[in-house]
Amino acid sequence: MNIQAPIKTELTFADYKSDLKPVWCPGCGDYSVLSAITKALATLQLPREDVALISGIGCSSRIPAYTSVYGFHTIHGRALPVATGVKTARPDLTVLVAGGDGDGFSIGGNHFLHACRRNVDLTYIVMDNSVYGMTKGQASPTTESDWTGSKLTPEGPGVAEFQPLEIALSAGANFIARGFSGKPNELVKLICEGINHPGFSLIHVLSPCITFRPEQREYKSMVHDGFGGFGFDDGTPDRREAFRRLMDDDGYSCGVLFKGNTPAFKSPTAAPASLADMERKFAL
Repeated sequence: MNIQAPIKTELTFADYKSDLKPVWCPGCGDYSVLSAITKALATLQLPREDVALISGIGCSSRIPAYTSVYGFHTIHGRALPVATGVKTARPDLTVLVAGGDGDGFSIGGNHFLHACRRNVDLTYIVMDNSVYGMTKGQASPTTESDWTGSKLTPEGPGVAEFQPLEIALSAGANFIARGFSGKPNELVKLICEGINHPGFSLIHVLSPCITFRPEQREYKSMVHDGFGGFGFDDGTPDRREAFRRLMDDDGYSCGVLFKGNTPAFKSPTAAPASLADMERKFAL
């Protein structure tokens, strides 16, 4: 008797989405980022059970619930240490981290520095709108010092903006890129590259919050390809050169900035081969 092998069907981006409907404000850039993540996973044809998506707190951190991969919604600012633990315990998994500028660069700022330094094989997708949207429009770490759009800072925050790409480059991130939610196809490409590149990858996404920063509607006319006059795909492996290109960055450059060649961190102890092995390891 002939037994036919099951037909292997290709996963589509819809297969990576859950049945939950996003509750973001109309016009939020995070809708496009969610779409880009699912399309990137479909492009790479990653089995859903082999992907873990970790997030913190904030509008953007809702993303795991809207996907059909394994997800972990952690506490504020702690997505990166949780993701580091997941990846070092289960190096076979593809681990993505989703967050915003407040979650990642304020309360999670110290974790961000050390995640870059440790260079564990993670892809960190940060949706940056330079405002705390979930808590009604306060200034965030990346808000311009003279922004007067919040009643809490009517004369502007008055402090220097956090520079995610410069900090990531200084701290040791191995892949650094910036995308724009208004160009989802380009963002899909960056996410795929970040996943495929070994070590810690930062995908910094300009993701407008038109509810509290309506002026960000203008991003579409402000973003441009390439850093320092180079093309979208012309990331450099030279850290010094990447810094030089950032000196000419106006904050709206999109594409790959840096492709490092530092080996990704490997856990000194391999994960137990089975549950029984794990139980024996912790037996008293």
